[in-house]
Amino acid sequence: MSDTTNEETTTTEDVRPSDEATAQEVSTASIDAARLEQAEREARANLEGWQRERADFQNYKRRMEQQLREAKELGAHDAIRRMLPIIDDFSRAVDNIPTDLVGNPWVNGTAMILKKFDKLLEELSVQIVDPIGQPFDPRLHEAVGMDEASEAYPSGTVTATLQRGYVSGERVLRQALVRVAS
Repeated sequence: MSDTTNEETTTTEDVRPSDEATAQEVSTASIDAARLEQAEREARANLEGWQRERADFQNYKRRMEQQLREAKELGAHDAIRRMLPIIDDFSRAVDNIPTDLVGNPWVNGTAMILKKFDKLLEELSVQIVDPIGQPFDPRLHEAVGMDEASEAYPSGTVTATLQRGYVSGERVLRQALVRVAS
């Protein structure tokens, strides 16, 4: 009987450590599960943060590209605006060539310079505003005088263009100076 008792004792001793080991494994497993859950939460938070930052960066990049395009466009428009008086002077010179100089090579060269300016404006999508016969539009025209209304020019119609205007897309580079029928 003493062997049986020893066997039972041994069996009891074998069971106890395994119960303790199982309890410890369960405790370790629950700790590991908690750590895993915490790590997954952190991973999700990091992923969401990264995705937000990436989206913010993409928005920033688009905004900067748009601002760069606008700055280039404004710079080009400013340069064109500064050239307009020169183009106007060439235009007036060509329109007022004395009859004895018509056909003169130097005068023809000057007229070619004006054509090059006009071609450059066309390439830059700049359109000339010469609104004779059109209704007065305060966005595109600046009225500097009035004329009597007639059949050809009813009230509110542009009767003469004193200085051409220029637009690029929706942007008015310079209003046309006009006379309007009253």
